Amino acid sequence: MNDEQRYQQGMEVRRAVLGDAHVDRSLDRLSPLNEEFQHFISRYAWGEIWTRPGLARHTRSLITISMLIALNREAELRMHLKAAANNGVTREEIKEVLMQSALYCGLPAANSAFHLAEEVFAEQDSEAS
Repeated sequence: MNDEQRYQQGMEVRRAVLGDAHVDRSLDRLSPLNEEFQHFISRYAWGEIWTRPGLARHTRSLITISMLIALNREAELRMHLKAAANNGVTREEIKEVLMQSALYCGLPAANSAFHLAEEVFAEQDSEAS
């Protein structure tokens, strides 16, 4: 697969996981500074890793959430908490990942993640109303 094909495949997965609105906002914000980086994300994160057959997207979402908790990456965690539903991840499953993270990432990290998840779920509930 060449870079353009990998990019196209990555964009398909990126849109399926994150949603068109999120991806469109990213594309609208392309600049000379970030354009190559955004293409890199689409080609490699979404076109190489998220398309691998070894794990389902559902599992990849749960793993990604746990890693972002461990790394304390709030903005990325917020994005992946929102996107998890697109991969069939339930709120109960997210809760279990947050509980597990308390043990392995520490109570402060899990506490912050619980607060963030509550915010994300409240936003999703208000949007659904």
